[in-house]
Amino acid sequence: MNWTMDWESLKHSEPQWLRDGKFGLFFHWGPYSVPACDNEWYSRNMYYKGCRQNQEHERRYGKLSEFGYKDFIPMFRGERFDPDGWAALVRESGARYGGPVSEHADNFSMWDSRVNPVNAVKMGPRRDVVGECAESFRRQGLKYVATLHHQWLWGWFMSTDNEADVYDPANEMYYGPALPLETNRYQPYRYPDKKFCDTWLEKVREVSVQYRPDMMYYDSRLMIIPEAYLHEAARCYYEAVPEGIICYKQADFPKGLGLADVECGRFAETQSFFWQTDDRLEDSVTWCIVQDPKYKPAGRIIQQIADVTAKNGSLLLNVGPCADGSFHPDAVKELRRIGQWLKFNGEGIYCTRPFIVPGEGVTEAANEDYNIERVKQQVREGIAMESGQYRLTGNDVRFTQTDEALYVIGFGVPKDCTLQLKSLREGGGLGRIRGARMLGVDGLVEMRRDSEKMTLKIPERHPFAEGFVIRLDKE
Repeated sequence: MNWTMDWESLKHSEPQWLRDGKFGLFFHWGPYSVPACDNEWYSRNMYYKGCRQNQEHERRYGKLSEFGYKDFIPMFRGERFDPDGWAALVRESGARYGGPVSEHADNFSMWDSRVNPVNAVKMGPRRDVVGECAESFRRQGLKYVATLHHQWLWGWFMSTDNEADVYDPANEMYYGPALPLETNRYQPYRYPDKKFCDTWLEKVREVSVQYRPDMMYYDSRLMIIPEAYLHEAARCYYEAVPEGIICYKQADFPKGLGLADVECGRFAETQSFFWQTDDRLEDSVTWCIVQDPKYKPAGRIIQQIADVTAKNGSLLLNVGPCADGSFHPDAVKELRRIGQWLKFNGEGIYCTRPFIVPGEGVTEAANEDYNIERVKQQVREGIAMESGQYRLTGNDVRFTQTDEALYVIGFGVPKDCTLQLKSLREGGGLGRIRGARMLGVDGLVEMRRDSEKMTLKIPERHPFAEGFVIRLDKE
């Protein structure tokens, strides 16, 4: 391998569609959806003797020597998988981009792979999930996202049970070669060999060239892949999709190569650069369907969309389909409610840009990121560590704007039905205003403004309990 590296030539800014779209959906779906136990790290944790998922696995399916992760693949049939229906759900949610996880850490490629025989066309659903979704999403006017997590495969399946099927050479196609147990650490002592890296890169090349995703999202842990391979992966993608964007975490790629993502994260203040957070609709610590699933109410996601948008970002929200390819009705209900809100109020979200301050209110914001230390903790303990939930109140607002208007996004009825906004005072950075009205409601909103504050009188009732948007028309 003698590739010439020139990172500067590969730098890309976020595309217009992303800055305008603000909201996407993606789907963790794979053989781990069959046991639906605790989280999508089941494929790893089931091989750790004594942990909850291992105990549950042996109770339900037997010893690891007799029933391993590979044995879920024939059970992962996806008989209700409907790419047109998935695309329709994305549109109904108000999201503007999305796609399924292309390959998680479990070596199961969700496309028609030449380099990996363990894929969804040859096994399981026997469908090209990536290809069919790409076609359906684009046909319905959506941008398409491919997500790759496959660098995690290095050491992923290594077990504390010496009799586990992962150590049978006959199963190497599914799990890779036997490696020292320490290779499943976030930063192992033994890094991937050339064979692993060549396969890792070829998977990137296949997805880039065959499906040309509008966004190529990488999960973390890319630091175990040699720099030359990362450069070739980026070069290959941008050559196939010149108008696309690479999304990455931490310092996995050089700054400026693409879009920075802060997993389950947020910022206290508006950022000078455009960013993305990926987070879950699931209200438990999982990115895939689980038994007895719980989902965040639409209002919490609406708050998050508004907060992220006001701070120059975008939200990529996950929801895990059932093993058969359908979605839990509770998840569909919340996604459709988000879409209903955006249908009325999306003018204050889509195609907007930040104001000089992101908002006002009583809730203190803080920077939050699923950083390397928390990833390491997750690897050690087998489960993600939650941060504190960030919830806005009726006395909090967020601001967005266009050339024609400034939008005040609220999240309930404020005290005395009155908002007093110091940032919007006369001489405070917002020019003259012709009037104020609530989106989806006839008539004007009562407004007063002086050198100390702007006062807005909010109707006690408005179309959505989850929140409202007031448009202030600029002169």
